[in-house]
Amino acid sequence: MPELKRLHADHAPAVLDFELANRAYFAASVPDRGDDYFAQFTDRYNALLAEQEAGICAFYVLIAEDGSVLGRFNLVDIEDHTAELGYRVARQAAGRGVATATVRELCSLAAARHGLRTLRAAAAHQNAASRKVLVKAGFVPVGPADPAHLGGKPGTWYQRDLVP
Repeated sequence: MPELKRLHADHAPAVLDFELANRAYFAASVPDRGDDYFAQFTDRYNALLAEQEAGICAFYVLIAEDGSVLGRFNLVDIEDHTAELGYRVARQAAGRGVATATVRELCSLAAARHGLRTLRAAAAHQNAASRKVLVKAGFVPVGPADPAHLGGKPGTWYQRDLVP
């Protein structure tokens, strides 16, 4: 059974493998991270860990039984009991309810562990899978998202109020 774990330094090789193996799959629905992301992976990864340590963000990975990463689930820009949710799930795990179940679990963790009261997430109109996950996980549309926030694509902001 996959387990949601807080990101730590030891996850770096599995996270890089996840990103490389799913790069084309992700690029079909969200902006590609670009070659620089992979060329500077170690520095960027260490910067994420520093942001997490500072309490600005909280990063999680969904780890399969074999130790591989099935998904990344992030709480970013934590401020005033609110954060933005971002996530991506490996192609082999897509369409099986993994993202929905994990987003629900992260909502519970966000309230209990991080003291959050509200989560927001933006999804492009063309990304039907992400919109479906958000709605199934209890998020409601609250307005248009700036296309600049979604790689130039139109989209919608979703929000979920958390009950501690």
